[in-house]
Amino acid sequence: MMLGRVGISSGVSTHHLCKNITLYLNKSVSPASVKQTPKPLLVMLPWLGSRPQAVAKYCEIYLRTGFDILMVESEVKHFLWPSWGLEYGAQVLELLQSERFVSRPLLVHAFSIGAYTFGQLLVHISQDTQKYQGFTQRIRGHIYDSLVIGSLERMAIGLGKTLSPRLESPVKLASLLYFGTFKRQTVDYYERSIEVFQNTPITAPALFFYCENDPLGDPRSVEQIVDKWQQRGMDVTVKWWEDSIHAGHMRKHPQEYLTTLDTYLQSVSMALPKAKL
Repeated sequence: MMLGRVGISSGVSTHHLCKNITLYLNKSVSPASVKQTPKPLLVMLPWLGSRPQAVAKYCEIYLRTGFDILMVESEVKHFLWPSWGLEYGAQVLELLQSERFVSRPLLVHAFSIGAYTFGQLLVHISQDTQKYQGFTQRIRGHIYDSLVIGSLERMAIGLGKTLSPRLESPVKLASLLYFGTFKRQTVDYYERSIEVFQNTPITAPALFFYCENDPLGDPRSVEQIVDKWQQRGMDVTVKWWEDSIHAGHMRKHPQEYLTTLDTYLQSVSMALPKAKL
């Protein structure tokens, strides 16, 4: 079962809803298999510059498990100028609140910068939690793979590795200069956004994948978020590796990754009874 630019199986139809947002409808799951309830929708937010072949492997898992998939891709401009990212987040939130999706139970799976994009939805929600109460209640689970979080230097390294690996060092230096020049429009906003994420209005069970040697994400910062959420009484599952790959844990540790994901999906009752990952 392949997707998007890589190709599509006969059981999946593709709809490009707008720029960077694509809906994959799984037509191979019969109504009886989901007991006449609204089919769950996976909101997938891939990493910046993700290759179709790599993303397709994750899509195959969820399609086999009975999900439709809303693919929400990010652009570097959404990160470099946060007001644009906030506008994009509002667009995604409006779409998920539209008649087409308003009754669907939701699962979020965000990779790397995709978690930042999802964070923009949280900023809007935090400004009027009552208005979006129905939306937050529809989220049955949220998964974060390779959060980009920590120092400005780590963010700059991430931009260098993503935008131009051959010019990683110059891009890093230029990024740090940019952050310093536009601190109020960037750094100050990132700090506020992280605070919203730490105090997320979503209280559904969460799953974190991260590693000790991630050059883009500080594991201690991830652990601080996990501790804070657990102190709030949230159910948080963690899968950590000493040695792995940013946004590539499934490639490096396939069995452990898939087993953890399968167990998590079962725990939030979002896997079909006989689905196999």
